[in-house]
Amino acid sequence: MSMVTERGDEPRSVEFFLDPMCPWAYQASLWIREVRQATGLEIAWRFFSLEEINRPDDRPHPWERPWAWGWSQMRVGAYLRRDGQDLADRWYAAVGEAFFERAVPTQHREVQAEVLDGAGLDPAAVEAAVADPTTNDEVLADHEAAVAIGGFGVPILMFPDGANLFGPSVAPAPRGEEAVRLWGLVLAWREFPNLHEMQRPKSPADWERIADLFAPYLEARDWQTIQNPAP
Repeated sequence: MSMVTERGDEPRSVEFFLDPMCPWAYQASLWIREVRQATGLEIAWRFFSLEEINRPDDRPHPWERPWAWGWSQMRVGAYLRRDGQDLADRWYAAVGEAFFERAVPTQHREVQAEVLDGAGLDPAAVEAAVADPTTNDEVLADHEAAVAIGGFGVPILMFPDGANLFGPSVAPAPRGEEAVRLWGLVLAWREFPNLHEMQRPKSPADWERIADLFAPYLEARDWQTIQNPAP
């Protein structure tokens, strides 16, 4: 399949920004892994905090709390990532599957350790990550890199040539050939740097389908969604 970018070739890698509490980012991660399987794309997992971007002024920053539900999970991911993107990939796959498909409340410290153990990762990484203040620095550096290019939510895709995209927001994630076709559309979008937004309105039937897909997430979370308007 021929996929065109402004350079006439396909990028070999992409940086994928995630928050482990975002169901849209999780669905996009399932999609981008399908693309990786089909094309050999390299994925670098990076972090973006919805807690911080949507934080009310009267609340402390997530790095100022002993344990913040999304932020601290990303500290665990950052700690594991030090030994390679493969560990970050396994961490996100395990946490995402548990939280978004089985309603396991991974935002709780002890549950995060249990999920790591079940995935063959070291459960001690949770306490090690929290004890190491530099994991805060790593998550914050990723977050600020995304904010610097106008990031306001996830998923965000950063390409080696400097092109950046928010999305795709797709649920459920396309698989197989459909995933590769969507990848082609994403690459084609990059040919038009002045094309900033195009949305499909969600019908009542769409919202019902999305609610069914996100039901485990809605069961597992312990918070009300706070979302600032997109710029």
